[in-house]
Amino acid sequence: MTIATARAETPGKSWSWLHFGALMLGNVALALGPWSVRLADTGPVSSAFWRLALAVPVLVLLARFTGQKLTGLGAGVWWALMAAGVFFALDIGAWHIGIGMTRMANASLFGNAGSLVVMIWGLISLHRKPRLREGLALLAALGGGAILLGRSLEIDRTTMIGDLYCVTAGLLYSGYIIILQKYRAKLGGWSLLTWSSIAGLPVLLGIALLHGEPVWPTHWWPLIALAVFSQLLGQGLLVYALKHFSPLVIGLALLTQPAVAVAVGWLVFHESLGLLDFAGMGAVAVGLALARSTQD
Repeated sequence: MTIATARAETPGKSWSWLHFGALMLGNVALALGPWSVRLADTGPVSSAFWRLALAVPVLVLLARFTGQKLTGLGAGVWWALMAAGVFFALDIGAWHIGIGMTRMANASLFGNAGSLVVMIWGLISLHRKPRLREGLALLAALGGGAILLGRSLEIDRTTMIGDLYCVTAGLLYSGYIIILQKYRAKLGGWSLLTWSSIAGLPVLLGIALLHGEPVWPTHWWPLIALAVFSQLLGQGLLVYALKHFSPLVIGLALLTQPAVAVAVGWLVFHESLGLLDFAGMGAVAVGLALARSTQD
């Protein structure tokens, strides 16, 4: 799931192969996160808690190192950060539950559904109808999503419920993005991610305890890998790279995530896919790429 809070503020700015490599590796790192979720011996919501908790100290250092403001933000900003943190916590909590119930590729695609919601929100706020690219994004994503949900229901009811958890995660993530939209340029990605992560910790821990999940792990390495790949390495590479590329390039690079998820699902978890699955995934992926490319 793409969690970078930076945006391409200067589309068309010159880039190097180092920037492009960072963009692609960042997406690969994010796509490997679900692998760690499945290997963790805690509950899924508990793994989301540790994903944030282990990363927060490093996020604080990154915010300080890059000169981003962490204190004296004002009451309005604090309330927005706390609200965003709740959305962020519910987002990754729902996504982690879905990862354990559905196929890796579906989890990756549906977890990124926030791109579509943000696009729709932009259209509503501008009081205008969708343009051709935006309309195609919606049609492709909805058509592909219907195919994937139908295929999941053919497998079993649990797989389809997992898909719905991941779709819910994508919707919640869009709420996180929309709440913080006007604060991004002022505070910076690391500052926003630090405080939204801190605000999300008690939410995730509370849900995990209420559900009776095991919270304290026996083996730490899957959770450390999850924090490194999903919160630090993937995020860090994208924060470094995004400002150098247009939204269209970023949208196309997003397609790396489902491709990696398909490979991991097949090689590690022996998830078989048919032609109809690939057709549905392709349609959703094209829809997400087109949606992201409209967010200039």
